[in-house]
This record gives sequence, structure tokens and C-alpha cells, in this order.
Amino acid sequence: MEPLITNPTWIFLVMLLVLLLAPIIFRRLHVPHIIGLILAGVLLGEHGFNVLAHDASFELFGQVGIYYIMFLAGLEMDMGSFRRHGRKGVGFGLLTFLIPAVLGLVVALYVLHFSLQTSLMLSCILASHTLVTYPIVGRYGLGKHPSVVYSIIGTAMASFGALLLLAIVVQNERGGGGVGYWLLFAVGIVIYILGVSYFFPKIGRFFLRRNEDAVTQYIFVLALVFISAFLASAVGLEGLLGAFLAGLVLNRIIPHGGPLMSRIEFVGNALFVPWFLIGVGMIIDVGILVSDARFLKLCAVIIAAATAGKWLAAFVMQRLQRLPRADRLMMFGLTNSHAAGALAIVMIGTQPGVELMNAEVLNATVLLILFSCIISSLATGKGARQLALRTNEMERNRGSYHGKCLTAYAYPQTVDALTQLSILIRNPRIPDSIMGLAVSMDDDPDDVLRAQGQQNLERAREIAAAANVTMSTMSRISSNVASAITHTMKEIDAGEIILGMHENEERQLAGKLGVIAQSVLATTHREVLLVRMTMPPGTIRRIVVAVPPMAEYEVGFYKWLEHLCRIGELTGQPMRFHTKGDTGYYIKEYLTEHHPSVIMEVRVEPGFGNLLTRLPAETEPDHLIVIISSRAGFISHTPAQGTIPAFMARHFAQTSVILLYPDQYGDPQESLSIFAPNGQSVTQRQLLFEEWLQKLRK
Repeated sequence: MEPLITNPTWIFLVMLLVLLLAPIIFRRLHVPHIIGLILAGVLLGEHGFNVLAHDASFELFGQVGIYYIMFLAGLEMDMGSFRRHGRKGVGFGLLTFLIPAVLGLVVALYVLHFSLQTSLMLSCILASHTLVTYPIVGRYGLGKHPSVVYSIIGTAMASFGALLLLAIVVQNERGGGGVGYWLLFAVGIVIYILGVSYFFPKIGRFFLRRNEDAVTQYIFVLALVFISAFLASAVGLEGLLGAFLAGLVLNRIIPHGGPLMSRIEFVGNALFVPWFLIGVGMIIDVGILVSDARFLKLCAVIIAAATAGKWLAAFVMQRLQRLPRADRLMMFGLTNSHAAGALAIVMIGTQPGVELMNAEVLNATVLLILFSCIISSLATGKGARQLALRTNEMERNRGSYHGKCLTAYAYPQTVDALTQLSILIRNPRIPDSIMGLAVSMDDDPDDVLRAQGQQNLERAREIAAAANVTMSTMSRISSNVASAITHTMKEIDAGEIILGMHENEERQLAGKLGVIAQSVLATTHREVLLVRMTMPPGTIRRIVVAVPPMAEYEVGFYKWLEHLCRIGELTGQPMRFHTKGDTGYYIKEYLTEHHPSVIMEVRVEPGFGNLLTRLPAETEPDHLIVIISSRAGFISHTPAQGTIPAFMARHFAQTSVILLYPDQYGDPQESLSIFAPNGQSVTQRQLLFEEWLQKLRK
């Protein structure tokens, strides 16, 4: 029977209406949107009202959708968490593969009375799973949670194990698969993984540093995903594993929360992933459940065995690691859904030359996809809500967060880098948290500089909007640029100011700070970041931070440390701190407690001057150098800091550099606070007074 709609224009229109209305309708019915999209596909397909045909477009968009889910899972994974929880994740991967596989084998042999080969293929279906419900995790911002990391690693391992077992069964059925074949298979996998891991980041950094066009960057990243998927298929793996590996290796060059990441998530969640879910629903025939009692038993046994196997794996992991029940629910929800992997395995099992599975097993697998996705959606949604309530408690105030992060724009070539930096360090708990400022002189002929400033602000707004961040802007006319900047800081109660360095100005002043920067530093005690980025923040490979002695006694210590941790966390880059004495202890303690996912190294140096002389030899051109300085007269100020501008001009003229002056005591900073080692909030004056009393008692 011909479907009701065959015109391509009408097909696309119907799909858009479904993508628009289905989430709204099912949300009001308190049904997870993933279930709603699958059920919408059931109604639209040939087994429902036969509105649309499951044609090649659904095959194409469906394949892209499942690749997109796996790619996002790898891309959004926090690499620090991956390293920290990697061993436990591997353990859960073994559990979520072996328990369902063994249970499926036993059920198939002794309950369904299948042959050994068919039973092994069914165990592959039950052991594999797909991260269909991962978008739910993304909406709750739980991508870095340990149970989610365990599930992602477990997905990769279970899928790899199931496909490897499938290859063994198929080759044995076809009469092949000697020692030479398996040796070549193993070598191909190793070469593929090493090649993608080595070349993709280098190619990605090279391309993204030289192309700032949003569309070009997005197409480039998507091309890498499909190249990786194609190479995975070429060596005998499933393409979805290739998409996952692409996400992992591109993780560090696509900053989380940045414009490119927002575009990737938007396109996938708006089009490809929902299209895949609707396509899954279109192949499901719910009517066959009541057609035959024997078939109903087959479906019930397979669905029960699949659900029990994944639940037992999550239960054992929860008990072994002594995790809360919400973590068990999350792990079960993420690993219970069967979709692309199960469908691919059963289709291979019905191919000519293999024929280990019949049409009944195929239909039962399709129904397994429906029920497993429904169960997974409910479990993941409930677990995510419980974890979000448990983990999203209000953080204690660290440093001064007056409000907006103010960025002053002067040169068009610095707009992109400065805006991306402000997006990374902004306080996400404050709405409308960044602001752009352009100042033009009142004697500007023909308003040329004012027009350029407006263009800079418009460009900054576009970049922020692409990252789903609202940026407010202000254009001012003044006879003194520095005065206009500091007055704006007071008006909007900005917590920090980002200023760009101009290369020509640095050369002209022979290593001295520019006049505007010096004036701003002299007229405000709030944090000032003087920035020169030679490459996009997402393409740096390491953050190297030089910290002067006794920096922990400055009132803005934890504030600038929080800002740098956000950069390291969102870009996924390792951080190396060079400091002296007890300062390293406070840095390590803070990162361990508040940012455990940041890859950190603390090196103790004999002195700040010695550190500066050694720094050039220990850094590379693609590193970001952050030098913490101090205004003259404050406790962490050293004579060596006076040579920093000349030192930067001499050694780091072609390197990305941030010269950071922290919040320091004085008007308007008297109300600022930091956290002492014992967790008590104390003012700078109280901290110094207590230190003086301790020395007096000794």
C-alpha cells in the first residue's frame, strides 16, 4: 500500500511539524520527548497510519543521527574525568558487556532453544547498547558526572566487545577467520586508533586556527566525524565507534560552551537526532505483539533478559563503588537502550550466507528497541533529576563576583579571541554576565573610530550569540579612554576587565605597558586581564601559569584561580602552575576540591625571578602563558614583576599571553573575601591581622 504522502516537499514539511509539535504535546502528557518522537514515528510509519514511507532519506538522516549521538558523547566528555574515572569505567564496561552477554546466551540456549551460533548473536544484541538517552543528560548539564562517564566508557567497551564477538561468529559461520585474518584485524584496529588520535587533533588545530568562518568550521568538524566513521568501518568496526573516537580526539580543540560547540549541539539536537528517533519508530510494528502467542513469548523473554542484564550490571557497579541509587538509575538508563547496534547485528544475522536469525527474531529485536528506549528514557530522566538536585547546590562565594565581565574592544583583529575568553571566564550563575565596551575619542574626525567600535561590538555580539550567551554592549565617547573604561566598570559593577594588547604598541614602548593599561591599573583595584591571543583559545595545548610568592594572601587569589580553572575545564587543556612555597599547596587544594576534573601539575620554583628566566625554555608556541602579577605596594608584589612587560615582549612576542592583575585590597574592594585553609571566610585585613598575631605569640 502506497504511503499517504510521497512528495519530498510535503515529507519534509510533515517531519518539521512532527519535530515541532511532538515534544510540546508529549511534554504536556509528561512523556519524555525521546519516547514521544519514537511513538510519533510508529504512527507515521507503514505499520501505523502509513503517512510516510521509510525511504532513503530516513536511512541517511538516521545514520547521521546515531553518529551524532556518539560523537556528542565523546565531545562532551570531560577528559579530566575520563582519566580520573577511566579504570572504573572500564570495569563497568566489562560488567555491562559480560552480564547481559552471558544472561542472553543462557536464555537463548535453555529457554528459547536456539542453536549455539544463534544464541551467541542474540547475546551480542543484548550486550550492545546505544546512548539514545544521552541528550537528556546534556539538558541537565551532567556530562561530567562520574556515573555518566562510567556509562560512556561502558558503551564504547560493550559495543566494541559485541561487534568483535559478532565478527567471530560470522566468520566462523562463513568458514573463514583464520589466524592471519584475526592478526590483520587487530593490526588494522591499532593503526586506525593511533592514526586518528595522532592526526585528527593536529589537522583540527591547523584548520581552526586559520579559518574563523562559522559554517566552514562546522562542516570541517562534521567531515572529520564521517572520515573517522568510514575508517572504522574499513577496519571491521562499526561506524558509530568511529564517531565516538572522533569526539574524544576533538574534545580538546572544541571548547565546551564556545560558539562552535553550541552550533554542533544545536544542529544535532534540532534535526539529526530527532530524525533518527522518528526513523526508529517507523520500522516498529506494534500489531505483531497480538498476532501470535509464541512470538509474544519470544518478545517478552528477549526484552526481560536485555533489561535484567543491564540492570544487574548497573546494580553490581553501584554496590562495588558504593554509589547512591540515583547513580545506579542513571547508569541503567544510559546503557539499557538498544538501537543502532542491535539493529545492525540482527540485520547481519539475517543476511544470505549467514542466516542465523529469522524474521521473528528481527521483529522481536525491533520491539526490543521500542521498549528499551521507553524504559531508558524514564530511568535516565528520573536519575538525571535526582542527580541534578544533589549536585547543583549553590556554591559558596569565592572571590568577588560583582556581575559582568567587561571587555574593552579597540582593534578588529582581537574581537574574536577576547570575546571567546570572556565567555570562558564569565560567571555562569549571573544572567547577562558579559558586556562589551567600545570607546572613541571626542575629537574623532568623521566618527571613523566610533563606526569601527560599533562594528567590533556587533561582531562580539554575534560570537556570544553563537555560544548562546547574551552580551550587552555600550559605546562611549570620551576625551580619556582609560577614564571611560573605569567609569563604565563602576556603573555596571563589573568584576573584571579584559583588555587586548596591541603588538605595534608593545614594540613602540619597548616592553612597557600601554598608556591605557597603566591608567586602568592605577584607577581600579579589580581584576585586569591584559590579553594577546595568537590563536583561538580552543586550539591551545597547555596553560602555563606563573604565580608569584604569597599570591594566596591577595584578596583576589581564588577569583583569578577560578577564572583559570574555567578556561582549563571548558577547553580540556592541562594546566601547569609554577610557584613558590605554600602557594602551590593552596592551588592544589582548591583545584582538588572544586575542579577535580582539571588536569593539573604544580611545580615549586626557588623564586619568581628564576621562574621567569626558565619559563621560555619550558613552553611551546601553542601554549597559553598566564603570568600573575600584582600592583606595586601589595603583599605579593616583587621587583621581578616590574620586568614582566619587557620579558614578554622579548620572549613571548609570538605566543598567547595573559598578564593578570588580581583583585587587591582597597576601594572598592574592602568587602571582598577569600577562603582560608580552614574554610572560614575572612577579609584580607583579618587574614593579615591573624598572621601578625601568630608571629607575635611565637
